[in-house]
Amino acid sequence: MFRRTFWFTTGVAAGVWATTKVNRKIKQLTPEHLAVTAANKAIEAGGRLKDRAVDFALEVRDNMARREAELGDALGLTTPVDRELPAPRGYAVIENRTTPKYVEGSTYPTYPYNRNEDH
Repeated sequence: MFRRTFWFTTGVAAGVWATTKVNRKIKQLTPEHLAVTAANKAIEAGGRLKDRAVDFALEVRDNMARREAELGDALGLTTPVDRELPAPRGYAVIENRTTPKYVEGSTYPTYPYNRNEDH
């Protein structure tokens, strides 16, 4: 009698355990749960990627500053300049667009193409 009761109770417990496991797995495979899980993993991966990108950018900036200092030392750019640099020259950069330009050997004037005049 006790053997039958023991095995019956063991079977019921195994059935309840298996049913619970199957129901949990079914809930995990619902579309809503899968979407939430995927979103959480994407957010987590994005955070890791952002951290790596920031670390990489900081490392590049540090190495760039170090290399610029090395090149400055090698080229002598870090030593102070003893003489004054000449003043920059001013050039007229605006040309008169109202008068036509003549090409050498031509009797017809050429006008500069201005895209704004087409509208």
